[in-house]
Amino acid sequence: MATINIRNLDESIKAQLRVQAARHGHSMEEEVRLILRRSLNPGEGEKGLGSRIRARFSGSGNGEDLALPSREEAPRAPDL
Repeated sequence: MATINIRNLDESIKAQLRVQAARHGHSMEEEVRLILRRSLNPGEGEKGLGSRIRARFSGSGNGEDLALPSREEAPRAPDL
C-alpha cells in the first residue's frame, strides 16, 4: 500500500474530516480512503446491496455444484 502526505490542509477541512469520520465510525485515514475511492470510482458506490453481495461472491461458484438434500418428511408446524 502506498502512503500519501497532504500538506497545507486548512484546519477547517481537517476538523470537518474529523467530525465526518467520527460520525461514520472510522479513523480520519479511513474516511479519506473512502472519499478518494468514491470520487475516483463514482459508479461503484451506486450498486444496491444485492448487486454488491453477488459481485463479492461471484467467484466462489454459482451453486450448481451443490446437491440439495431430499425432503422425506413434511415441515413441522412451529411450536408457539
